Amino acid sequence: MNKNVKRGLTIVIIIVIAGIIAYPKVKPLLTAKTEDSGDAMRNSGRQALNVSGYLIKPQQLSEMVESTGTLRPDEEVDLSFETSGKIVNILFTEGTRVKKGDLLAKINDRPLQAQLQKLQATKKLTEAKEFRQRSLLDKDAISQESYDQIVTELQTISADINLINARISETELRAPFDGIIGLRYLSEGAYANSSTKIAKLIKITPLKVEFSIPGKYAQEIKIGYPITFKVNNNYFDASVYAVDPKIDIETRTLVLRALYPNKNEELKSGNFAEISLLMSKIDDAISIPTEALIPEMDGEKVFVYRSGKAKSIKVEIGLRTAAEIQITNGLKFGDTLLTTGILQLRENLPIVLDTLLNKN
Repeated sequence: MNKNVKRGLTIVIIIVIAGIIAYPKVKPLLTAKTEDSGDAMRNSGRQALNVSGYLIKPQQLSEMVESTGTLRPDEEVDLSFETSGKIVNILFTEGTRVKKGDLLAKINDRPLQAQLQKLQATKKLTEAKEFRQRSLLDKDAISQESYDQIVTELQTISADINLINARISETELRAPFDGIIGLRYLSEGAYANSSTKIAKLIKITPLKVEFSIPGKYAQEIKIGYPITFKVNNNYFDASVYAVDPKIDIETRTLVLRALYPNKNEELKSGNFAEISLLMSKIDDAISIPTEALIPEMDGEKVFVYRSGKAKSIKVEIGLRTAAEIQITNGLKFGDTLLTTGILQLRENLPIVLDTLLNKN
């Protein structure tokens, strides 16, 4: 072995021996440096998060159901005659008020009037004959059978007169209720029958408000339930007077009708209405924004502020509206709910409250 190789081996051996001797003294320094590096990494991973929150106080929480509906008249009918004939009189003015029983139009009834006059004359003669027969019967001058025949004849004539009067009444078109008569579709001289529409009669005092709500509220709506509706940016109050006994199988909705007095006739039938129903109201509720609730497999949770850290709490929910959710268990008045940074929050994560609101 040459001198250079020996010298190299000697240097290596010396270095190894020196390292073995120095390791016990260097090890604590290396360990401390490693621990300092790990602490720095951990501290950087749990850097305080800036969030916002608010102090939970009693709130008034309401569940509103919104719908759309239509204003309908209280009564509405297409006017037409019960019989056929030529119209000889139209006695109403379009768009005016009429009273129940007012004569609106008339069909030619001259043939019926002639028949009535004939029957009335015949009845008068028969009544005189019946009087004479009764006098003879009292004296036993005629048999009971003869008298009964004249009485039957008189009754038949009376029945015929009633029938003619009924037919004459069919030639008269009268208002079936108080209301406003619409536009007429025929003129005097036109021929009409039972299917011919003469005009429309409507009653808009009161007005009906017809609308639908989801079927899940069927058990909550009773007769007299108050509603609010909006027409042309004006608000009105009404109350439910009728509920459809079944839920529509296609839309799963329930049809309701409410009644609005409309005493001044400020509203017209056919208008579109926006309906609002207050389904429930809680005066001292714990309510939170929907975005603060975190859904999980086994329920829901929220984060609150506790001693500078985020604390997760399991909660139970109740009434839900478009923007708020009632918390029935898990939170209490005075808790500070965290409302921002929801996705970054972790259990015991250091946090800094940038904003603390007092929710009213």
